[in-house]
Amino acid sequence: MQLSTLIRSRFRFAGDLARAAEVAGVLAKYGLAGFLTEVDWDPIHNALRSQGGALLSEQPFEARVRLALTDLGTTFIKLGQMLSTRSDLIGVEMAAELSKLQASTPPDPPEVALKVVETELGRPVSECFKRFDGTALASASIGQAHRAKLKTGRPVIVKVQHPGIEGTIRRDLDILRFLAEIAERNEQVRRYQPVSLVREFSRMTLNELDFRRELRNLLTFRKNFAEDETVVFPKPYPELASGRVLTMEFLKGCAVADAVALGKIEVDREELAKRGANVFIEMIFRDGFYHADPHPGNFLVLPGGKIGLLDAGMVGRLDEKVRKQIEDMLMAAGDRDADRLTDAVTRVCGLPGDLDRAALSADLTELFEDFGTQSVGDLNISGALVRVTEILHAHKLILPGRLSMLIKCLILLEGTGRLLSPTFSLAEVLAPWRMKFLLRRFSPEAQLKNARQMFSDWQRMAETIPKVLSNTLDKLQAGKFAVRHEHRYLKTVMNRLVTGILVSALLVASSILLARNVPPTLRGLSIPGAIGYAASFIFGLRMVWMSREKRTRGGAGDWD
Repeated sequence: MQLSTLIRSRFRFAGDLARAAEVAGVLAKYGLAGFLTEVDWDPIHNALRSQGGALLSEQPFEARVRLALTDLGTTFIKLGQMLSTRSDLIGVEMAAELSKLQASTPPDPPEVALKVVETELGRPVSECFKRFDGTALASASIGQAHRAKLKTGRPVIVKVQHPGIEGTIRRDLDILRFLAEIAERNEQVRRYQPVSLVREFSRMTLNELDFRRELRNLLTFRKNFAEDETVVFPKPYPELASGRVLTMEFLKGCAVADAVALGKIEVDREELAKRGANVFIEMIFRDGFYHADPHPGNFLVLPGGKIGLLDAGMVGRLDEKVRKQIEDMLMAAGDRDADRLTDAVTRVCGLPGDLDRAALSADLTELFEDFGTQSVGDLNISGALVRVTEILHAHKLILPGRLSMLIKCLILLEGTGRLLSPTFSLAEVLAPWRMKFLLRRFSPEAQLKNARQMFSDWQRMAETIPKVLSNTLDKLQAGKFAVRHEHRYLKTVMNRLVTGILVSALLVASSILLARNVPPTLRGLSIPGAIGYAASFIFGLRMVWMSREKRTRGGAGDWD
């Protein structure tokens, strides 16, 4: 499909096309900045500035990407924030730069927020709440938070989505899909799986737009930790919630991000950090369903030393297969077995065609040498995980999205824990889980489950094989059985063979024309024969040259 046809089929409205042109213009502006650094002309330099006034020609590539995403607004900022978790894909330096992205969205006026609440809940605000503060307490990219009181007098937080934000995000997601389809055509970019990446980002973003998902997440967390009185998730109120409005319990406490207020609280901060980390480790390895954004702003220290966790919009899920893969990697790392860890990593990431397995194993061995001599209490999990992603990026290994999200979660968790207590060690919290992994892996329940799965697989195979054999025999008897063999380079061989025959035929025909002096002639030489000879010589040289070039590349490929 031609690019123009693709554009017309994708963008049916003038507004969408204008936004696509705006996106293309911003990307071109920032992409050209690097080529104009040596142009000593102020008008060009002054034109290539970001909205904040930063001179683009003086910015490194990573900074220009961040500035471009900032200029493009909410959806692209969220894309950058998601990519900041994929250092295995984009590299550690780019991930660190994109982690600086912050969406600053001004709050909607009180009357706008009130209208959204009344429209979504289907009745006046006065019938829903005893009091509703129209002035937003805080505003984020998708919604804003308001203080309110239920009819019972209980204080709550009402999360209200910005009107029109869903249409804006959906339009930008369409543009991103379009750009990803174009990028996928480039062989150098294709290995980064842009279409798959944008598909995953779209799923996550559209999930965030539906506040009912966050409500269900809160209910699930409260159920999973119903027996743990040391951690609190806000109670949601389904009768006062919709896709664009969410009412939940107001937790009064001190944010971990507020260092001044935190310093005034008498609490064992080391023990608090360990309890908070244990909550997340239990979410991950016990439940396979975890809060994926443990930054300090989402942690509250409540009265009595309890931990309050806010913002359940971003969650991670691990099925049994992925959880086993993680356990395999953690146990191999714990045993400092580079070969076993290499096997586990390649099973998870897949094998690129040019992977140097020995070099990967050597890099992992060096990693163990750097971190393996540290005691458990001194081990820097964040540093180790960053090094692992650097190694994966260097060897062109791409982690599944679920694992990259988990790595980012663990890095954030260790950072938040050390903000509470500088001596906090995530490695100490993880250490007891290694034995739990082993006990769970070899427990009677796990062995019975594996046996049932194996029996089911063999039973399915036993049922399938006779049917396949029967169908094959029926085709043999009816004379319809055919074997298809596809030669990888057959097209190449046939192209070369046909070209060789044509060149030979052209030589023979030209020789006949020359021998019989077929007119027109020049000094007794047949002009058609001479032209034929020249053409056959050129085609012959081209065939030899292309054959040599393909051998140099290390494969036949297509040769037309």
